[in-house]
Amino acid sequence: MANSRSAKKRIRQATRRSDRNRARRSRVRSYIRKVEEAIASGDKSAAEDAFKAAMPELHRTAQKGALHNNTTGRKLSGLSRRINAM
Repeated sequence: MANSRSAKKRIRQATRRSDRNRARRSRVRSYIRKVEEAIASGDKSAAEDAFKAAMPELHRTAQKGALHNNTTGRKLSGLSRRINAM
């Protein structure tokens, strides 16, 4: 258990940040799931629309530090490749 005031503050800050990051990652997973469902259904226009909505959300999550930049690039590249192959 933390004893100093600064350690207690760091615990509070870390808790807030981890809650925020967890919500961001969850939101990103929802966007990715919508794109993958559109790809699975075979509707290219719906997949493209879902991808366009997911792209800024993924970039924002990487910018905030909840996801690594390369993870974002890998996910977007894979989804884009699958959409173009339709």
